[in-house]
Amino acid sequence: MTEVQKYLDEFKKNVISEAKRNLRKQNTSGDLSKSLKSRVKESPNSIEITFGMKPYGFFQDRGVKGTESGKSLSGYKYKKGKENRPSPKHFHRWAIKKGLSGTRNSKGQFQSITSLKFALATIIQKRGIKPTLFFTKPFEKHFKRFPDELIERYKLDVDKLFSQIEDSNLDKK
Repeated sequence: MTEVQKYLDEFKKNVISEAKRNLRKQNTSGDLSKSLKSRVKESPNSIEITFGMKPYGFFQDRGVKGTESGKSLSGYKYKKGKENRPSPKHFHRWAIKKGLSGTRNSKGQFQSITSLKFALATIIQKRGIKPTLFFTKPFEKHFKRFPDELIERYKLDVDKLFSQIEDSNLDKK
């Protein structure tokens, strides 16, 4: 293993570790954290660094603009219409973890978990998803520590590299 590969292995390990720590602070279900993966492959004239996660991770990281408010750092946005709403099934485990199953609404009526999931999906569509930067911040922090000679030799550019990582994961949907 070359010194470059060792350095890059340390880089990816630090980025993944810090991203997982950021997700734990957000009190998430753990699915996204478990899906974080990375790989380094060095060839004579190039280096390949890949980071992977469940596709919704990029939306959590960069945010999604809602139909009525919110912002995205990558231009992601929800469109109007029921067919463009996030699937309610994705909110089941989250609602239970947050203790929201079987609650009462403002009128005191019992609200089932099913209707709660649809309400959450509608709210998310309208308000969007706030950017958390759980992955971006550690990636940029550790990239800034790259030695100049490594960046120059391999022509590494943080914006290009991040876009490639994002594109390769979103294409796998």
